[in-house]
Amino acid sequence: MRQASTKSGLSALEQIGTRIREYLAHYDGYVAFSGGKDSLVVLDLARRVDPDVPVVFFDSGLEYPETYDYIRELAVAWRLDLRVIASEPPLLDALVASGLWNHCAPDTDARIDLHDILIGGPARRAHEMFGPGELWGVRADESATRRMLYTRGGRRDGIITRTDGTIAYGPIWNWTTQDVWAHISRNQLPVNPVYDVLTRLGVPPVQHRLSHLIDGAHLDRGRLTWLRRGWPDLFEQLADTLPRIRQLT
Repeated sequence: MRQASTKSGLSALEQIGTRIREYLAHYDGYVAFSGGKDSLVVLDLARRVDPDVPVVFFDSGLEYPETYDYIRELAVAWRLDLRVIASEPPLLDALVASGLWNHCAPDTDARIDLHDILIGGPARRAHEMFGPGELWGVRADESATRRMLYTRGGRRDGIITRTDGTIAYGPIWNWTTQDVWAHISRNQLPVNPVYDVLTRLGVPPVQHRLSHLIDGAHLDRGRLTWLRRGWPDLFEQLADTLPRIRQLT
């Protein structure tokens, strides 16, 4: 993202700050923080407007160990108003219940909606606590689906209005990955150490996305292989409960 001034005379970051201020003035809500680079940048931008903005971490129960330590330490260092909302049920319990990971054919009745467990349910609880607004780090260039999310109906302002009445705003919706890392470097923001581990393992930068250790998505991109190489003890603990993951590495 270039720092040149816009037609209003404000720099690009100043314009984003103005939009965040206007957004927070209209909608009570929170910053969704995953511990990843994109939500870190959004958190930094939001805190420039309101240092006390509520911050919510959706805890699946299967995050990288470093992510838990990183979020706890950042909450102390930045004095965040941090709330942790745990998935119900925890992700590991949901995966076991699905039957998909233990060599047994799943019972149709045991099929579960992971998106609702990991995102939908925690988000509903967060909105009940803080209001309809949500600042998040979702970016359009991450996938075709996300591009459509931001541009459908001709909108190109980073605002997404949902049918349940909640309103998400992605301040960096049109940033590139290079823009994100440049902002982090320029402002010396502390990043999750999982990125360093993935780099040492040789994981391609395009696959440096922090999320749950395992959830059935992107297994074709080597996620379980990286988990087994970088966190072998953790991998074996998971494999004792989800035996099929050994076949996918």
